[in-house]
Amino acid sequence: MTATVQTQRYAGFWIRVGAYLIDAIALGIVGSLLGSNAHYGPDGYDQFSRSRDLSGLLNLVYFVAFWTYNGGQTVGNRLLGLRVVKLDGAPLTLGTAIVRWIGLVISFVVILLGVIWVGFDPKKQGWHDKLAGTVVVHTA
Repeated sequence: MTATVQTQRYAGFWIRVGAYLIDAIALGIVGSLLGSNAHYGPDGYDQFSRSRDLSGLLNLVYFVAFWTYNGGQTVGNRLLGLRVVKLDGAPLTLGTAIVRWIGLVISFVVILLGVIWVGFDPKKQGWHDKLAGTVVVHTA
């Protein structure tokens, strides 16, 4: 299913924000179903810390699994007609997806600068895309 990326349109900043918000809602629902309420347990351990750890793990598994095993589409990407691919149009490997996720975390941590970068880059790549050698393209 390798497509030439040069013939596809790169996805811009706002549509990617929309896809990410859909994914955040989906992750929030799953996280709440798994019981990520913040409180102290009987042992005095901060349950919020456990919740935060579970949330981070869920986030990692969600994005890496969808990017790798679902044709480069998270739920948000699928609903908005987007796909994450390598620069040559090939699907992401597990290693590429993990590098991209780590880069995404960095892109968010540095005052969102790595994510905002999408709005100004000719290929609409954020820092995480540049690090992993990926682009987000429209499927149609």
